[in-house]
Amino acid sequence: MNEKTFRAEVAGWMTEHLTGEFACLRHRGGPGDEEAFPALRKAWEQELASGGWIGLSWPEAHGGRELPLSLQLAFHEEYVRAGGPGRTGHIGETLLAPTLIALGTPEQQRRFLPGIRAGREFWCQGYSEPGAGSDLAAITTRCWQEDGVWRIQGQKVWTSLAHESEWIFVLARSTPGSVGREGLTFLLVPLAQDGIEIQPIRQMTGEAEFNAVFFDGAKTDAGCVVGAPGDGWRVAMALLGFERGASTLGQQMHFIHELQLVVDVARGNGAARDPVVRQRIADAWIGLEGLRHNATRMLSSAESSRPRPETLIYKYAWSNWHRDLGQLAMDVLGAAGDLRSDDDAVRRLQQVFFFSRADTIYAGTNEIQLNIIAERALAMPR
Repeated sequence: MNEKTFRAEVAGWMTEHLTGEFACLRHRGGPGDEEAFPALRKAWEQELASGGWIGLSWPEAHGGRELPLSLQLAFHEEYVRAGGPGRTGHIGETLLAPTLIALGTPEQQRRFLPGIRAGREFWCQGYSEPGAGSDLAAITTRCWQEDGVWRIQGQKVWTSLAHESEWIFVLARSTPGSVGREGLTFLLVPLAQDGIEIQPIRQMTGEAEFNAVFFDGAKTDAGCVVGAPGDGWRVAMALLGFERGASTLGQQMHFIHELQLVVDVARGNGAARDPVVRQRIADAWIGLEGLRHNATRMLSSAESSRPRPETLIYKYAWSNWHRDLGQLAMDVLGAAGDLRSDDDAVRRLQQVFFFSRADTIYAGTNEIQLNIIAERALAMPR
């Protein structure tokens, strides 16, 4: 199938299905808006599955469509262009599933991939900890084998959508006395059990898509270790590598949508008459084009076993661009942005501002990202 025909198929399917009960999901559920219509967005995942839109990159042997990269990108772009809602199944489909396909056992693949592919089982990520900051290797959550199962003790934090998930993958320290990257194990853990408590982290906006997850002797099957015990760091890094996959272009398209919201408000309230505002909007567009070209470069070199510089700069580049867009959104709103508003245009730009403030902190702060660029891309000494 050529790309033009495929794009028409995606756009037509979205027009036909993102309607009726799902119409309210249009452009909802993205970053900063994850609490929007949670049950309906889960139903939407099953709707996507029925159309064959989950697992586009997976091998056919694992229930996927094994589409070439060009068509994967086309899907993500058309999905966002049509107003497709934020994906509740994103972590399972684009992070865990490729990791299981690459490093999981056949039994793990048979057990977990069908639920993800069908849009029925949802996953969250158990990496960050209260005392670890941006240093993932400073994990203190412990795990050990006991009576044929793995037990887990500790805490994870900033766990997105844990309260909407059935499973969590957890990086925990299995070798007593180990430090840093050594002695870590990657576990697949069911959330509905004694020994796990999920506490929402309420934000100033009133929303609570983040959670603290406490493990007090929680357990999981012996067969729920991905890789070998003690090999967790390698598995965790492989998973993070999949984070920079084709869905990054979907993120770019969402940014285009947000920039258009800024332009629409600027035209509507007269802020676009200010030449400084017009220049800042033009700069934002230029920056977004740069992000797109870098993402395309990054994806074209995805088969390389060695991370290329364009991959290493990606998070630093988009997070700073997005934070600047949030500030531009508030400046365009002017005094109207200072108060909580029921006006949808104002509310959405306020969400961009508030959520984008965290972009340069989560998933590795700016300082950590610059260290990574210096050490891995420029080979500078530590």
